[in-house]
Amino acid sequence: MLAYSSMTAQNLSTPGIISTLELPCAATSPESSLRSKPRHKGDDAELVERLKAGDEEALELIFNRYSAKLYNVTQKILGEAADVEEVIQDVFWTAFRKAKSFRGNSHFSTWLYRLTINAALGKIRRSKKSKETEYEEYLPRFQKDGHHSVRPVIDWSDTLDEKYAEYELRQLLSDALDQLKPLDKSVVVLSDMEGMSDKEIAVMLGLTVSAVKTRLHRARLFLRGKLAVQLGHFAA
Repeated sequence: MLAYSSMTAQNLSTPGIISTLELPCAATSPESSLRSKPRHKGDDAELVERLKAGDEEALELIFNRYSAKLYNVTQKILGEAADVEEVIQDVFWTAFRKAKSFRGNSHFSTWLYRLTINAALGKIRRSKKSKETEYEEYLPRFQKDGHHSVRPVIDWSDTLDEKYAEYELRQLLSDALDQLKPLDKSVVVLSDMEGMSDKEIAVMLGLTVSAVKTRLHRARLFLRGKLAVQLGHFAA
């Protein structure tokens, strides 16, 4: 059995959603961030071949190499530590069992990310914990001439420090993220927290690049509108 040590997830950060929070964010793609780490006891190609041959030591090395990053991504999607650890264990055993299905059409790390996101989404679908909310109430509304129907969008960032401590803002944002549709939340996490490109996300989630862009834009509008309402302003 693989032994997973407890890890603290990275701080919640969403510069693409609302820049006024100025929270730290990963600036590298999964390939660049994962491949930039020193390689020990073989590169990915060698380890994958060993994995396909049923080498359990190769599985352990791959686990040690990638589990921390995948844990952080999964925690941002699921939240519950027990759920996250279960998903991570399942992902690496799935990688071991299905290694021969990896054809090398993408980076091995991309394949692992896809397994992880699919497992996390499956966990959400099977649970009863979803807080999913309809977006329309929090999206901007426009008149026929293109002007906002309620009032112009205002910059409420100047009042943030007066009303909320950083912890409270993070909690508001975390609650709003939990109300996104699971697939949309995954897109936001991968883009705004992990710094991945639309193309990388499309490959991982089995979407078109245009679908990723659409989901990301709509989710960001919802999150901004939700936070605006919680801070006492109009969503529009």
